[in-house]
Amino acid sequence: MLKAILFDLDGTLLPMDQDEFTKGYFSLLAQKIAPYGYEPKKLIETIWAGTATMIKNDGKQSNEAVFWDKFSEVYGKEKTEQDRPLFNDFYVNDFEKAKDFCGYHAKTSETVRKLKQLEYRVVLATNPIFPKSATESRIRWAGLEPSDFEFITTYENTSYCKPNPDYYRDIAERLGVPPEECLMVGNDVSEDMVAETVGMKVFLLTNCLINKERSDISVYPRGNFKQLINFIKEKITE
Repeated sequence: MLKAILFDLDGTLLPMDQDEFTKGYFSLLAQKIAPYGYEPKKLIETIWAGTATMIKNDGKQSNEAVFWDKFSEVYGKEKTEQDRPLFNDFYVNDFEKAKDFCGYHAKTSETVRKLKQLEYRVVLATNPIFPKSATESRIRWAGLEPSDFEFITTYENTSYCKPNPDYYRDIAERLGVPPEECLMVGNDVSEDMVAETVGMKVFLLTNCLINKERSDISVYPRGNFKQLINFIKEKITE
């Protein structure tokens, strides 16, 4: 019996072309930070290096901690600590402009709220490589509120990333729900469908499908938001 529904954000609840969004977001970040002694190309390379470190995180520290440790290796601890408020300000304020690089789907909020009415526990299982402020902004761009979710993974509160199966185990443990009673909904085959390996059910939302490894997606329940609701209703009657 399903008890919890986990949703990915980027490309799932929030339509986007991942490459277009990343390019636009980094451009905004460089505009904000470059004047403070950061050559744009090196800055973006360092952000990518920090992201890679978060992806490999083994659970011993938060993703936030491992990211800034990597950043400090490049720019030094003193400058990093001095300038972190600049980055915080960017995500609270300037990051809002990145909404222009995203789409919108009315079915997003309709679907999440319908599932809450059906008394499912709803979680935002977005890859926790962004701060809370940036994650909450993206939730609102999708037509939702942070309060629509029982739990939201961010880089401050999580110590794993997708596609590490421990990311999904950690969420199930926090909820106190067996993985077998969770459904992961996402658009990225390699990052989201891996939830199946820990016992979760999965649904591949195909509106903004990402399938970098060209896997056979016929093995997954899949489709649009309407088909997702039908899939969940079938699970109720099983």
